Amino acid sequence: MKDRTMALAGIFQATELVRQAANHGTWSGYAAEASFRSLLAVEADSIDTIYGGSEDLRLGVQTLISVLDGNRRYMESLGYAVSIMQLETRFRNRAEMQSDIGEKLQTIAGLGDELEAYEKYDQQAEEIAGLYSKTISTIKPRIVVNGRPQYLQVPRTVNWIRTLLFAGLRSAVLWRQLGGGRFSLMFGRKKMLEQALTLLP
Repeated sequence: MKDRTMALAGIFQATELVRQAANHGTWSGYAAEASFRSLLAVEADSIDTIYGGSEDLRLGVQTLISVLDGNRRYMESLGYAVSIMQLETRFRNRAEMQSDIGEKLQTIAGLGDELEAYEKYDQQAEEIAGLYSKTISTIKPRIVVNGRPQYLQVPRTVNWIRTLLFAGLRSAVLWRQLGGGRFSLMFGRKKMLEQALTLLP
């Protein structure tokens, strides 16, 4: 249950960051780095290796708790999370695309080692955004991100939004692999809320 809850928090961390970027043009740096790293952790062998521990998932855990508590402030993040889960069901049947994405993400993970950390992340995000456009964006219906035009027209912001949606999909795949699904959300809400509360520092 802990691993499953962390994967679900991973989805909500990514979608809350998408909401922040689209509406404000800025986003939580520590949380974005954690989501970013989780996407590139293709060969990770544990949930803590993927996310770096519950501390790095703090934004996602807080968002998940608020959603489970019925807080309408995060309805936009919830909407993106639902869309990502629906996307995961269609992505699951595309084995060739999954293999291609895995190989390309491993290549992208090795880029930019000579750069400063923030420059490296931006370069990798640009590559990941291009990969998202060529692969995930071809799966219909596409996820539509709403926000302010002045931010959605900034290339760096768009790159990060696509990268974060990709990270959300990565967490949704993990959530499903760990036994998550519609029924566990419908009938396991109380247990999941209790587990999420234990993940807060």
